[in-house]
Amino acid sequence: MRCAIDEQVTRADARPTALPPATRQQRGGRLRLAFIFLAVLLLGLLAWRLLTSKGASRAPHTEAQRVGAAKVGTANIHVVLSGLGTVTPLATITVQTQINGQLMSVGFKEGQIVQKGDFLAQIDPRPYQVALEQAQGTYEHDKQVLAQAQSDLARYDRLNKQDSISKQEAVDQAFLVKQDQGTVLEDQGTIDTDRLNLTYCHITSPVTGRVGLRLVDPGNYVQTSSSTGLVVVTQLQPISVIFVLPEDDVPDVLAEMRNGQTLQVTAYDRTNTNVLATGTLETVDNEVDTTTGTVKLRANFPNADDALFPNAFVNARLLEKTLANVTVAPVAAVQHGAPGAFVYLIKPDNTVAVQVVKTGVTDDDNVQILSGVKPGDMVVVDGADRLRDGVKVRVAQDTGDAAATANNGPGAPPGEQPGNQTAVPANEQAVKHHRKKPPAPDAQ
Repeated sequence: MRCAIDEQVTRADARPTALPPATRQQRGGRLRLAFIFLAVLLLGLLAWRLLTSKGASRAPHTEAQRVGAAKVGTANIHVVLSGLGTVTPLATITVQTQINGQLMSVGFKEGQIVQKGDFLAQIDPRPYQVALEQAQGTYEHDKQVLAQAQSDLARYDRLNKQDSISKQEAVDQAFLVKQDQGTVLEDQGTIDTDRLNLTYCHITSPVTGRVGLRLVDPGNYVQTSSSTGLVVVTQLQPISVIFVLPEDDVPDVLAEMRNGQTLQVTAYDRTNTNVLATGTLETVDNEVDTTTGTVKLRANFPNADDALFPNAFVNARLLEKTLANVTVAPVAAVQHGAPGAFVYLIKPDNTVAVQVVKTGVTDDDNVQILSGVKPGDMVVVDGADRLRDGVKVRVAQDTGDAAATANNGPGAPPGEQPGNQTAVPANEQAVKHHRKKPPAPDAQ
């Protein structure tokens, strides 16, 4: 019995014993500490990396920065005001019949160019010819009645002088003559009306222009009460463009017109790239459109090549005035920051200096310089984002004289980079100024 008990105790001692709960908690704590240590180590490495990168960025560049440069020059600047416009014919005429009748024939082809006085349509003249003949017959009858009354009046006058008749009879005869004279005049008016109606039967073009599509076919009975008309004739040469400008620009335009200046207007296509025609400003409207704050202007164009089509949309550019021989620089050279508008001026020692400038008229490529730099100064036009005051630079390519490099562009010889040597032309290069475009005018 004792041996059996000892054998059971021995087997029980041989079984593996589980860890106490306290030991498992210690293991979890050590794992958490390891994770925390690893996270702190990673954060420290990240902070060290950021600090070293900032320090590297703050380190001064010892190597000269490569930049593109251009010389400041002089040019004639054209101050141009831009507006949206619509091609508007000087005359658009719907040809109407002035009498009632059957349309016998038409004398034009659709789309044909007709001259003033050319035959357009014929209305049946026979009813009006018959009416004219009747009026002429009535006129002849009444004219003879008047002659008889005048003869009687002469006889009454002789008898009245001889006291053969009463004076009242002579006076009554005189009034009768005047009545017959009025009847004859009325008959003459009827004749003239019938002759005019015969003239209206033959319809001619009132202006020189292009006819549109035929609105009535021959054989139809046309009436004066119809609003459709027979055909529309549109004058194309000359033609006008009605465009709008902001009300703030109008006083300057009126001042130039009062000085006797003929202002040039150029019409561009819808994409504002191709020149359609060149004309002159004709007039300015007499009021401001309160809904848009704009004023309408009319410019006339010869339109010899029919480039301007009625009711087409165009971009109009009005040449207000020309500023002669002013200092200009590329727009790319002008930077904007805390000091305002400034340029990076390249000094003779190949370092740059921040030079505050005052600008005037600008366009997409050039800007007028009122103060700050002078013609001949070299300014940075490419790579300015890497510069600061005092940095040493190296010009990517020698720009030379501005007049010599003004024509560098899409056709420049291989190896040259016009983008890095945007030079301002000297002397005769024209610069255009485009202001904000106002809304399109109402449909004419």
